[in-house]
Amino acid sequence: MTSLAPLAHESKKPRERVAYLDNARFWVMLLVVIGHSLTELVVMNSARGVYTWIYLFHMPFFILISGYTARHYVGDFRQVRRIVATLIVPYLLVETSLQLMTRHYDGEPEHLMILSPQWVGWFLAALFVWRLTTPIWRALKYPVTTSVTISLASGLIEIPNVLALPKVLGFLPFYVIGLHFNRELFLRLTQLPYRVAGAVLLLGSLAVSLLFADHRFPTQWLLYRGRYDELDVSMFEGVAVRGLLIALGLLLTLAALSLVPRGRSITTVLGSRTLYAYLLHGFIIIYLDRQFGLWAAIEPYGATAVLGCMIVGAVVAVLLMTKPVATAFRPVFEPKLAWMFRDPSQDVHHPPREVPVWKQQSRRAPATRGDDPGSAPFTRLIR
Repeated sequence: MTSLAPLAHESKKPRERVAYLDNARFWVMLLVVIGHSLTELVVMNSARGVYTWIYLFHMPFFILISGYTARHYVGDFRQVRRIVATLIVPYLLVETSLQLMTRHYDGEPEHLMILSPQWVGWFLAALFVWRLTTPIWRALKYPVTTSVTISLASGLIEIPNVLALPKVLGFLPFYVIGLHFNRELFLRLTQLPYRVAGAVLLLGSLAVSLLFADHRFPTQWLLYRGRYDELDVSMFEGVAVRGLLIALGLLLTLAALSLVPRGRSITTVLGSRTLYAYLLHGFIIIYLDRQFGLWAAIEPYGATAVLGCMIVGAVVAVLLMTKPVATAFRPVFEPKLAWMFRDPSQDVHHPPREVPVWKQQSRRAPATRGDDPGSAPFTRLIR
């Protein structure tokens, strides 16, 4: 497997939100919330089939997009400040709050394990690690091959859950592939033949997932974190299964990307606020489950409960992406942190670059013939 096309020749324009990517974020966030809402119902074949189908590609989808949007990370002042504000601070707040919430209801964890994310916080921890290692993946000659090898090998050994490291390594290939995507590939995917093929693949995979839901495929495989021996398979079987899941995840991700609309719509606006839906929906699910026993109460209704759960999950996801929610939680999840960071212009190690003398003169007076680059006065100035 060779590396994908590099991005070195992409034009560096000012950052602006891209409608296609925000549309993609909207749809994948619906899948995230729906998938989490079905977790307690997987004892039923209908829920298990939909759950399996969603988990085959929804996180690969999300991670590939995250890799693409992080492809310009070099660790400059603005990027580091944004990592702290939108990854580290939300992670600490959400992970601490969720662990306190589950300890209140379940008595676990007995002690706070802030560096060992228990649920949704893992993705923020993973993004932090992936973002910091981005320059390495951009510099390697065979980054995709290397990342796949690491993912396959990570299931062979015991890896502590510090900053969700097992999942960081397991899902790594999708992030690295996203880093090496470019705009032309996204545009090509949205052409009609690819859209038709994508729709067939997604519908076909959903049908297969529903048809074979009663075969009890261990859903732990879809989390990319367990050791192969914990999943009761040999080393070779484990590598083969994870390799197949990586291939399926990538294929279904490309299929889903082919169906994402390119134009602006209401999903574009909502998709720009997926951070709030991701960070908040876990609290709602835990509260409804522990406080009211909602999923145990609806389980006897079978497929009707599954369908209702999917609809309500989609509605909750949309509501959490609305402007009032963003306005209320932006100071919490995207703080300015001006008090924490110094002014980069005052950095004595990297003082502002001085304006060359010839540029200063050109600003003071209109250009004359003597200012032409081929003239003698210009040549003397730049010696």
